[in-house]
Amino acid sequence: MAGCLDIDASVKAARFIRFCDAFNIPLLTFVDVPGFLPGANQEWGGIIRHGAKLLYAYSESTVPKMTVIMRKAYGGAYDVMCSKHIRGDYNIAWPTAQLAVMGADGAVQIIHRKRINSSRNPEQERERLVEEYGDLFANPYKAASLGYLDDVIEPKNTREKLCKALGMLLDKQEDRPARKHGNIPL
Repeated sequence: MAGCLDIDASVKAARFIRFCDAFNIPLLTFVDVPGFLPGANQEWGGIIRHGAKLLYAYSESTVPKMTVIMRKAYGGAYDVMCSKHIRGDYNIAWPTAQLAVMGADGAVQIIHRKRINSSRNPEQERERLVEEYGDLFANPYKAASLGYLDDVIEPKNTREKLCKALGMLLDKQEDRPARKHGNIPL
């Protein structure tokens, strides 16, 4: 499935995250996800509801949460994989990471369809626009400049950076308002 999140993967990951949180086990998430699996079966099966369980599990967890984006991190699937947007504590990416709303090919086909179709060499123009989109929007340096990442690191430095971050987060405590329980999407 090329790393796509489907219903089963979302539920399995949500249960694992809640287990780790219950026993105070820090979470380390390696991300290479092109999105949620498309298709009628997934839609009818409730992929939005089940994907929300994953989002809720990460959001509700209070243990240290570290994320390494290795390659693709697109759209809603990027968000639910412990992004800064849902209170990830330490988020880093490798230089090969691609963070965007969607992949460059799909985005260019939607945004520049008329421009591509009216050009003299549509394929060459499409390739140029895909490269330009990747350089401008789908790179980790742009995401880091917007505050979505704490750092962009070389893969060989991953273990060292994660160990230092874990040391910093070991005594993490979250003060939250008292309540009976949350409202998990069932």
